[in-house]
Amino acid sequence: MRRRKFLASTAAASALGATAGTLGGATASAAPDTDRFGPDGHGGHGRRVGTGLDVLVESRFAALAGQRVGVLSNPTGVDARYRHLVDLMHGSGRVRLTAAFGPEHGFRGSAQAGGSEGTGIDARTGVTVYDAYGASQAKWGELIAQAGVDTVVFDIQDVGARFYTYIWTLYDSMVAAARLGIRYVVLDRPNPIGGRAYGPMMTTPFTSGVGKKEIVQQHGMTVGELARFYNGEFLPAEAGRPVDLTVIRCRGWRRGDFAADAGVPWVLPSPNMPTPDTALVYPGTCMFEGVASMTEGRGTTRPFELVGGLADDFDYHLVDRVAARELPGVEFREAYFSPTAAGQKPDLLNKLCAGVEVRVTDPARFDPVRTGVALLVEARKYPAFAWRADSWDAARPYWIDKLTGSTRLRTMIDAGADVPDVVGAWSAELAEFDRRRRPYLLY
Repeated sequence: MRRRKFLASTAAASALGATAGTLGGATASAAPDTDRFGPDGHGGHGRRVGTGLDVLVESRFAALAGQRVGVLSNPTGVDARYRHLVDLMHGSGRVRLTAAFGPEHGFRGSAQAGGSEGTGIDARTGVTVYDAYGASQAKWGELIAQAGVDTVVFDIQDVGARFYTYIWTLYDSMVAAARLGIRYVVLDRPNPIGGRAYGPMMTTPFTSGVGKKEIVQQHGMTVGELARFYNGEFLPAEAGRPVDLTVIRCRGWRRGDFAADAGVPWVLPSPNMPTPDTALVYPGTCMFEGVASMTEGRGTTRPFELVGGLADDFDYHLVDRVAARELPGVEFREAYFSPTAAGQKPDLLNKLCAGVEVRVTDPARFDPVRTGVALLVEARKYPAFAWRADSWDAARPYWIDKLTGSTRLRTMIDAGADVPDVVGAWSAELAEFDRRRRPYLLY
């Protein structure tokens, strides 16, 4: 096993105060610290939500006392004072911290998209951190068995979109734990883009690492709710039984809350997800990963809020046409930028691009998927527009089909369909998903 020292984690601060129920059933605690965070994604306008980790710490780790625990987390697994879960467990004296598992970007978050940090020893705690990025369910079973744990604890900040891979790391590790008879504990966190669902359903022929099961593009659930949904809808068939699941709930989160309402510290969950503003637009503008001739702004200070193509091929008409649609809750600005991280689009790297900056003005009225469709429909009118092809997958050659769950969006836009027709095509399946998820919602 290749070993190396991992980065030391965030510095510890003083302990939390009030005690709450282990499963997060308690109502709001002491008077909120209104000076602690601002309304910019780090604060809650005078109200602070407690995450599952906050509730667990306040209970002195009662739900995990004496167990051999393996933690699946990344830099987002912090409490209200930015102390990391692994560091808190290590110093608690009440939990037998046996291992940690690192997802995409790594346990300490130093790797770029499609990368990991390898297996090694955490410098602060001395705990072995296993590289779990891209692990199959079988590989997850091997890692959990090798670590010798009897409980897996998941604590990662999701951003609410089907193609954000942490929710599939959650799924595969749950399946493996179910097969091994291992307990699974999710420390819940608010969904930073709220509790509403939008967009098309994944279809079985187009499942992949960016969408492994049949959920809609913006699922509108917390990771705890997703875990409950997986456990009830998918694990009995895939694992032969549900996993022994405990969700330690958030305290005080409401379905209509966005990141700026919750007062939960924002730690970027991946290098191109720097702020809650990024998360708001991501379920829509990430579809531009499926366009070969355009960039979603990776390597700029506003990834996914910037969309454009080479300035020789695209121009100001794009922003004019999208703005003329008067989509609710959003404004657009003509933008010029040079992406310094192109992903699978090297022809755009460090080149001047012309396009649009997307600015959300009212998250409650904003539909990110409809907005992304509007941008695609208008961009498709340029001669230089081209869908991104995957040469390694001849049966499913277009990346946009994996992102959106089927060929439908691509073929409709290619045929000249307008935004209401494209969005209307998934209304029935979205309504059915909304009905199906209700028994699993916690908030």
